[in-house]
Amino acid sequence: MIENDLFLRACRRQPVDRLPVWYMRQAGRYQPEYRRIKERYSLVGICEQPELCAQVTMLPVQQLGVDAAILFSDIMIPVGAMGVPFDIEADRGPVIHRPVRTQDDVRRLAEVDPESDLPHVLETIRLLRDQLTIPLIGFAGGPFTLASYMIEGAPSREHLLTKGMMYRDPQTWRQLMDRLASMIVAYMRAQVHAGASAIQIFDSWVGCLSPEDFRDYVLPTMQTIFAGLKDLRVPLIYFGVTTADLLPMWRETGADVIGIDWRTPVHTARARVGNDVALQGNLDPAVLLGPWPEVERRARVIVDAGIQQPGFIFNLGHGVLKMVEVDQLQRLTRFVHEYSEQKLAERREGKSS
Repeated sequence: MIENDLFLRACRRQPVDRLPVWYMRQAGRYQPEYRRIKERYSLVGICEQPELCAQVTMLPVQQLGVDAAILFSDIMIPVGAMGVPFDIEADRGPVIHRPVRTQDDVRRLAEVDPESDLPHVLETIRLLRDQLTIPLIGFAGGPFTLASYMIEGAPSREHLLTKGMMYRDPQTWRQLMDRLASMIVAYMRAQVHAGASAIQIFDSWVGCLSPEDFRDYVLPTMQTIFAGLKDLRVPLIYFGVTTADLLPMWRETGADVIGIDWRTPVHTARARVGNDVALQGNLDPAVLLGPWPEVERRARVIVDAGIQQPGFIFNLGHGVLKMVEVDQLQRLTRFVHEYSEQKLAERREGKSS
């Protein structure tokens, strides 16, 4: 049973007494306990064992005092269920040995039935639903990011093969986007029915696109995805990096919450997306490698900007780095809770006087 709904209220731009806090990649390599588990199991191996996966998801909840949990998984898990085998190589990322590059490749992609193809993911969520007293965030990769891995065959800086398909063969591109949209909607609906209280779409690499290309090649797919989830009545979050110039269009996607990275100040993002959506972000993860006074100073700036409008969730601008110390995150969580509570109380007193 959810006892702390602070995160959900902020997503819905409802009044809060303090800002909610959670961290992308809040379960992972920075934790000694996780590193010990990884000595015995691969990432995919953890995901395939619901009890172990739930344990890894719970670890940072117990350690950090965050206001939301995020399912421990990987964006590539459902891609495997589409009939695209992959490996996750250390310090490199997903590697696909038979990339998807032709119309025939797209036609061969399997439809995903989450209940039969990914039962371990849903069982993990059901276990967590019974253990957590805070909301659980389910997630999927964004369509552009998944397409990039599938087409390039590995992480890419320039995404040249991906963009090449967009420009040279827009029909195949649209068919691939349609397949991915169908998978993402089915996967996210299954996660919510299993017990997830919110959904985040990680479109990490979509920021490589120009605004024109985002509007032409990705926005219609994102609108389809969020329209297909809207009736679930759970917060829908859209996140990417280097997306400052795309933000004015992101409010057209149907997202309830827009995640921003550290390159875009909160006040700039707010001006670009308006006041009808919540914002989430956006401390530079590398700041956590610095001394505490600098971490506090940067966090203070974000909190001060975030509380100016209803609907702000404190997070990093990307995932927790493996070199970060657990106590640094613990201290940051406490600071944001205490400082935002103080500042919000002062705002309420100022408005009532």
